[in-house]
Amino acid sequence: MGSAAMFFHSATAFHDLVTRIPDDRWDSPALGDWTVRSLVGHTTRAILTVESYLLLDDPGFPSVPNAENYYARVYSDLTDPAAVAARGVEAGIWLGDDPARSIADAITRATALVDTAPAERIVSIGGLGIELGEYLRTRVFELVVHSLDISRATDLPHGQSSEAIAATLTLASGVAAARGDGDLLLLALTGRTTLPAGYSLV
Repeated sequence: MGSAAMFFHSATAFHDLVTRIPDDRWDSPALGDWTVRSLVGHTTRAILTVESYLLLDDPGFPSVPNAENYYARVYSDLTDPAAVAARGVEAGIWLGDDPARSIADAITRATALVDTAPAERIVSIGGLGIELGEYLRTRVFELVVHSLDISRATDLPHGQSSEAIAATLTLASGVAAARGDGDLLLLALTGRTTLPAGYSLV
C-alpha cells in the first residue's frame, strides 16, 4: 500500500475510533496533561498539517531525505514540547461540539489535496522540504501511535490495520537506526536487554 492510501486508511480508522468515544470520556485524562479531547485534537493535527502544508508553495527540492531522517534529525529541532501541548489543547477546542464531523471534513480536504498533488510534490516543513510520500509516512506514524494512546485512554479498540501497525514499526526501527540506537532496539526486541527507562524515539 502506498503512502497516500496508508494515510487515508489510517486517518479513516482514527475517525472511526473517535465516533465511538462516549460523551462522558472526552474530559478524562489521556496522555500527560492532555484530556481525551486534547489528545484527539493533537492527533487531528496529523491530518490538518497535510492540508495546511500542501497549501504552501512547493519549496522546489527536498532537504530532508526521508521520514526516518525527519524524526531522527529534524523533529526535535522543530518541536517545542510546551508548544505541542498547547496546540493539542487548541486543536481539541477547535473540534467543537461534533469532533467526528470536524475530523471527517478535515480528511476530505486533506485527501483531495493529496490526490491532486504531483508525484514529485515537495512539502515545506519549517523552512525545509520533504517529499510528500515521505511526509505522509510521518502522518501515518502519528495517527497510529496516537490511536493506540486513545485506545488505552478509552478502553476502545484502536481499529488501525495490521499494515499500518507494520508500517509504523518499520519507521520506528528506522528512526532508531538513524539515531544510532539500532543495536539497542534490536537487542531489546530480541530479549537480550531492556530499553532505558523513559526511552522514546520522539
